[in-house]
Amino acid sequence: MAGKFKGTVAKSRAKLGKVLPGDTKKFKVFVKNAKGNVVKVNFGDPNMEIKRDNPARRRNFRARHNCATATDRTTPRYWSCRMWSKRSVSSIMGKK
Repeated sequence: MAGKFKGTVAKSRAKLGKVLPGDTKKFKVFVKNAKGNVVKVNFGDPNMEIKRDNPARRRNFRARHNCATATDRTTPRYWSCRMWSKRSVSSIMGKK
C-alpha cells in the first residue's frame, strides 16, 4: 500500500502536460484522462535518437503514425507525434 501512496503523491505534484525525462521509456508526461484521474503516459525508445531534423524522415514518421488524427492526450501516439512536429524539442519539454 505504501507504493500506491508514493505514486499518488508523485502524480499530484507533477505538472500536467509537461514532457519530462522518462523512467521506463525515453519520456513521460502526466495528464488527466476523461474520468479526471491523473495518469502517466510513457513514450519513446530510450535507445533511439530522434532524427526529426531530416524533413523526409519527419514526414514519413508522421504519415506512418497518422499524426494528423492523434488528438487523445492520454496516448503515447499523441505525444510521439508532438515530439516529431516542427517545434523544437526544448520548447516542447518546457526548457529555454
